[in-house]
Amino acid sequence: MKRLALAALLALSLAGCREETVASAPPVALTADAVGRYCGMNLSEHEGPKGQVILAEGHDPFWFSSARDTLAFTMMPDEPKDYAAVYVSDMGRAASWADPGADNWVEARQAFYVEGSEARGGMGGSEIVPFSTREAAETFTARHGGAVAAYAELTPEQVLGGGDEAAHEPEEQAHAAH
Repeated sequence: MKRLALAALLALSLAGCREETVASAPPVALTADAVGRYCGMNLSEHEGPKGQVILAEGHDPFWFSSARDTLAFTMMPDEPKDYAAVYVSDMGRAASWADPGADNWVEARQAFYVEGSEARGGMGGSEIVPFSTREAAETFTARHGGAVAAYAELTPEQVLGGGDEAAHEPEEQAHAAH
C-alpha cells in the first residue's frame, strides 16, 4: 500500500512539473521594436498571427512574423529546445487580421490551428492560424477553408512544407522558373 501511495505521489509531482514546462514564463507584450528571428524585419510590417519563444535561460524572446515560423522553430533540429514557453497570437480574440494584438497570446502547444486555409501571413506565405478554442478555429474554417488540428496533430510536412508557392506574385514565379 505504501508503494502505491508513493507511486501516486511521484506521478502527481511529475505531472505538475510537466504542466509547468508547458508555460513557465508569461508572454511578453509585442512592441514596435520586435524583429523577426528569421526575416530580420519588424513584426509590425506584417499582417497575421505572430509568435514568440521564451527560452528557459530568461533571455528576451525570439520573435516570429508568423505562427508558421514559430512552430517551425520548435521542429527544426538545430534550434534551441530549452524553452520556458512558446506563444502564438490567438486570432479568435484578434481585433483583425492586420492587428492580432500586442497582448493576445495563447500557449502554442495548447492552441488549435487551421491549416490549409486561404490565409496568408507574415511574409505572404500560407499560414497556420492559431486559436485558443476549437470552436473559434472551426468558425474560421467555415469562412476561409482549411482543417482544424491540435498542436500535437500537426506534422512537420504541414509546418515546414509551408506551401508558399501560391503566395508569390506570378511575375516572381515566372522569374524563378528561368
